[in-house]
Amino acid sequence: MATNFSYPIFCVFPLLLLFLLSATASRSHSIREATVQDLQLAFEQKRLTSRQLVKFYLNEIRKLNPYLRGVIEVNPDALYQADKADRERKAKVPGSLVGLHGIPILLKDNIATKDKMNTTAGSYALLGSIVAQDAGVVAKLRRAGAIILGKASLSEWAYWRSNKAPDGWCGRSGQGVNPYNFSADPCGSSSGSAISTAANMVAVSLGTETAGSILCPSFANSIVGIKPTVGLTSRAGVIPITPRQDTVGPMCRTVADAACVLDAIAGLDYHDKATIEASKYIPRGGYKQFLKLDGLKGKRLGILRSQFVFNKKSAQAKTYEKHFRTLRQQGAVLIDHLEVEHQDVLSSNNETIAINAEFKLALNSYLKQLVKSPVRSLKDVIAFNNRNPDLEKVKEYGQDRLLKAEATNGIGEKERKALFNMEKYSKDGYEKLIRNNKLDALVAPYISEYIAYNGYPGINVPAGYDKDRVPFGINFAGLKGSEPTLIEVAYSFEQATKVRRPPFWL
Repeated sequence: MATNFSYPIFCVFPLLLLFLLSATASRSHSIREATVQDLQLAFEQKRLTSRQLVKFYLNEIRKLNPYLRGVIEVNPDALYQADKADRERKAKVPGSLVGLHGIPILLKDNIATKDKMNTTAGSYALLGSIVAQDAGVVAKLRRAGAIILGKASLSEWAYWRSNKAPDGWCGRSGQGVNPYNFSADPCGSSSGSAISTAANMVAVSLGTETAGSILCPSFANSIVGIKPTVGLTSRAGVIPITPRQDTVGPMCRTVADAACVLDAIAGLDYHDKATIEASKYIPRGGYKQFLKLDGLKGKRLGILRSQFVFNKKSAQAKTYEKHFRTLRQQGAVLIDHLEVEHQDVLSSNNETIAINAEFKLALNSYLKQLVKSPVRSLKDVIAFNNRNPDLEKVKEYGQDRLLKAEATNGIGEKERKALFNMEKYSKDGYEKLIRNNKLDALVAPYISEYIAYNGYPGINVPAGYDKDRVPFGINFAGLKGSEPTLIEVAYSFEQATKVRRPPFWL
């Protein structure tokens, strides 16, 4: 779960050293910023193998990760999986030259893998635990032929441990660093997925979102992130915050790559009942068919103007106004100065009240299902932290969120009232605004707080960089199941603007 987006100074390291580390051979330059389609073409033309690609990313991780802290651990079987992909491609196995086959992917470290890697949510408390099976999305990735490169760092316990800890920090890997400006907030909680993708330590990645944890780090690290409709992708085997809001989504450098990853992971999983209902939203033929250059033509976009609060002379203000003109030039109809009713719900603590109780219930259930684990309950996690204050920096950051969650006792009257308030906002505020104005999407710099409560989808696309080279993005959001429309809008905008560039030292 994301925190309020800010830019605290927390880490500085030598630019020159990273610049020197990034100087590599020509093949490296051709791999950096390569899309999934680029890589598949290189495979087909026999200019690249999956082994070479994995070795490139492992080398980048070796050089850059000591500074960026985007990766918690690499998969010791990654090269074995790469060799398997190369053999299948050579044998012309069906599906071996499309999609994610042979493509390395990083998983946020709350997504379970039944292999030699850990799944810990960044906490030492779960180090050495053993899961019963791959997470639902991981099983789908393996079937697609993707190579699980490793686990990405995150804000510990998906930022449901402490309000004091900075974004991108966890006990196991330390402080994640924004690769564009080392003093800027990388945001969270899927910070490592964003950092690693932005810095070309991996081709594509997966993150999770409860309330901002995909969209915010994508915004802050100049990548594309899709927060899918809740249930569109399975959460089975994902360390939970709340099943009511949790979702798993792609974090990539382009909209096309994100659509490719979404095609691979979306779908029915009987281990997650929410996918049964949400599977009706998946279009026949998948999501790549909505990568249309003219995707903005005729789209009605609602501008949440109150969210575009910037100094009129700032880079952000000027850039967003330029983007509004681009949206119109590409054929979109902009309905400006819209406001969502019942916004008082957003500024209240309804979400925190509900999630505290839901988190305890969901986490206890997850921990009890593990084959082996040092901890079996939230109470055990808290006790572990108290016994290991140096490892987990308890004195510095505390664990106030864990303690408040442990103090709950199921879903009572207070929690039901909070849930009622959020449902009212969703139906009579967010949905009403979209339906009454016949909108295809809402537009804001950062929209997660509007779409968290009832499982609505959103997508971030890179929008620009401020005077300090800190990235910022633009978010598009809609109703449940509106991913096809959002991808059309996002892809058309991306291709019309082509804002994203790698960190300047790469």
